[in-house]
Amino acid sequence: MIMPPRFRKIVLTTHVVTSVGWLGAVLAYLALDITAVTSQDVSTVRGAHAAMEVTVLYAIVPLALTSVLVGIVNALGTAWGLLRHYWVLVKLLLTVFAATVLLIETQTVSHLAEMSRSSADPRELPGTLFHSVGGLVVLLIIAVLSMFKPRGLTRYGWRKQNEQRARQLPATSANQAPDLTAR
Repeated sequence: MIMPPRFRKIVLTTHVVTSVGWLGAVLAYLALDITAVTSQDVSTVRGAHAAMEVTVLYAIVPLALTSVLVGIVNALGTAWGLLRHYWVLVKLLLTVFAATVLLIETQTVSHLAEMSRSSADPRELPGTLFHSVGGLVVLLIIAVLSMFKPRGLTRYGWRKQNEQRARQLPATSANQAPDLTAR
């Protein structure tokens, strides 16, 4: 089912905005994470941990979940489909993976923020740099796939393409004049 053009543009715009927002929020989170790990000022470290929690809970998680859902709607409502092209399938898998890791990591971020508030010296707390950088890399890979759209159909895509061609073939041959020279 292909979406009407106006609705498709609204869905695509929402997907791009939430995806870019997710990427931007991860960059902001990374800056806070680096600050929490490297700063020698106790109040700065406490503030960074508190801001990391707010950024994750109220920016990154909502943007990620919205991006996933709107991306699925977008794929299902366009000719690209959700499972027809490898680049769309890889994007879907990477996005779901990133969102899942994010949801798991949210507990760690909240725990670090709580420990930072109650700890005498929050500078001893570990950071989440591995996940911050990893999440950023995954989102950048997804963005590259969105821009370059590498060729390649999945088996499902090939089957759907062949079915579509088979449906079009009889319609084309029915419109042709009969061959009278064959008698």
